Formats: sequence, C-alpha cells, structure tokens
Amino acid sequence: MQLAHSITEDGPADAGPAPVRSLREEAYALIKQRIIMCAYRPGEALSEAQVAATLGLGRTPVRQAFDRLMRDGLVEVLPRKGIIVRPISEDEVRDMVDVRLLNEGFCARLAAERGDPVMLAALAENVRRGGAAAADGDIAALMALDRDFHAAISAGARNLVLGEILKNLHERAQRVWFVSLRDAGHHRRVVDEHATIVAALTDRDPDAAEQATRAHILSFAANLTRQL
Repeated sequence: MQLAHSITEDGPADAGPAPVRSLREEAYALIKQRIIMCAYRPGEALSEAQVAATLGLGRTPVRQAFDRLMRDGLVEVLPRKGIIVRPISEDEVRDMVDVRLLNEGFCARLAAERGDPVMLAALAENVRRGGAAAADGDIAALMALDRDFHAAISAGARNLVLGEILKNLHERAQRVWFVSLRDAGHHRRVVDEHATIVAALTDRDPDAAEQATRAHILSFAANLTRQL
C-alpha cells in the first residue's frame, strides 16, 4: 500500500490526485502570510536562519521564498541590514488607491453589464458571511472574503487583461487591507459598502456600480490614513 506523497524542495515525489506543495511554495506562503498579517512588521529585519528555524524548514526554500517575495515588493535588501520587510509608504498607498479607483471602477461597470446570476449569488453569500465575520471581529475571515468579493466582480467583468491587472494589484494591497481592518469600526462599514455594490450590480446599473465601488475604495483609503 502506498503512503502519502512525500515533499521535496522541487515538488511532490510522485503524481497523484492531491498534490502537495513543495517546500519552497510552503515557505513562500507562510512568510507572505506573516508579512500580510503584520506578524513580520514593516521595516523589520528578517534573518534567513531564524525564519527557517521558526517555520521548521530548510534555509534553501526560505531563500527561494525571499527571492520571490522581493519580486512581489514585500521584502527588500538594504546594505548592512540584510533582508527587511518593505515599509508601507504614504506614496505607495496613494498610488495604489489611484490605480484601484481607475481600474476597479471600470471593472464594476463591466460586471454590471456582463455579470451573470452565479456571480450575483456568490456576492450575496459573501456579504452574508461578511456580516457574521464582522460581528465576530474575525479579521482573517474578513480579509479572505474581501479578496473573494473583488475577485468575483473581476471574473464577472469578463475581461482577462483587466482581471490580471486587478489580481496583481489585490495581492500587493493585502498587507494594507490588514492594517485598515485593525480598526474594528471599519468592519461593518466594509460589509455595508459591499452590499451597496451588490445592489447596484443586481440592478444592472453601471453608473451606480462604479460610484459605489469608488466610494468603497475612498472609505478604505481614509481609514488607512488614520491607521498609518
């Protein structure tokens, strides 16, 4: 009888119905999650050896993960300091908000015109679950639901190029989403703003969908400014 798949630094040792992440993928996911959730704080120096020991992984996959995180813009190398978590600058936040306003507003317009009942049902369920997460103060769940909410609208817009742009933008924005959601008062606002967007999409109203999306992003930006 063959046992569970083994893991190597290059991937699973054999093929199967449920492939296991390679060690470098595991290291990347774990370190990225810690950066996003601010367990590794902006500006904090990270030792390759210490991170490897904390995660229970070898230094090679951790080094490979750092290389990928550097390309993602989440860590950087500074002289005499080594690898540090990239700080969150006001300029970066402003630029991110500007790009979100332009692209997500347009995406909402397309989704209002092209979205199907499956998208609308998924968004309505997302808002329902968001209300429960907000009541519980579950930041991790709210972050996951927020990511899924915007991904569903992006898919509903049916524009592959725009979808890739927004996917990269949202991955980069996750860390500041967490900072924004540290404000418990913002939890319910996020859910209410999502509900307003869903109502506009359900009404097939592109203008209202764009306006609600822009208001949601500006609310996020204002709250984030208070947190930084």
